[in-house]
Amino acid sequence: MAVLVGAGPAAADAWTRSKGEALVIIKYEDMRADRGFDMTGSLADLPAGRRDTSLGVFAEYGVTDRLTLRFKGDWQTGEDAFFDYEGRGPLEVGVNWQVWRDDRAALSLYAGYADGGEGRNAGYAAPGVGDSDWEVRASVGRSFGGATQWGHTGSFVELQAARRIRQGLPDETRVDATAGAHLGDDWMVLAQAFGGEADDGGPRWLSVEASVVRDFGDWSLQAGWRQAVAGRETPESGGPVIAVWRRF
Repeated sequence: MAVLVGAGPAAADAWTRSKGEALVIIKYEDMRADRGFDMTGSLADLPAGRRDTSLGVFAEYGVTDRLTLRFKGDWQTGEDAFFDYEGRGPLEVGVNWQVWRDDRAALSLYAGYADGGEGRNAGYAAPGVGDSDWEVRASVGRSFGGATQWGHTGSFVELQAARRIRQGLPDETRVDATAGAHLGDDWMVLAQAFGGEADDGGPRWLSVEASVVRDFGDWSLQAGWRQAVAGRETPESGGPVIAVWRRF
């Protein structure tokens, strides 16, 4: 499990980083859509194609073995039928506290504050709409191990539930799920789902993502694809996800 989480901590929030260890991830995303989910959840053509591109940074540092400091932000560009924008996305800082852990399972709680930017502060909102947010999140994970024809392998599953309190946008409830498996010493595959709903019958979304991670010592390269598969008042966005990870 130490090998697995060392390779994929961004996907396994239930396990915090060890004291003095750090991780930085630079990620590029290019999401495009020609259709969107309407108020009934049915697909309909958009007035024009939509593009949302971002270059983001995710960083975390182990303050103690049970407390991890986290930061994330991005720079966005995009366009749709109504907007052509470029600017900073939300900046978020928070702490992840590991409440409990044994040899196989872990439970963590996260609290963070985000300052809205000129980009999309929510995937369903216009650029610049939304102000500061607070988020609380619980993550529970379970690891597995063994050996197969691929050699040494470790895997994990994790479920996260979050509540985001927003200013300038409706509050949200989010549920994310991840399954990961290490194939040999240097390869890992991830399958993830990201879902949520805004309060008062607002927008709803569900996206799935599959990616492969290749380790090169303290560096890793991730490549995958994310696709919206269901929703309400949200675009049917899909596109590549590419990231470079560096551990310290």
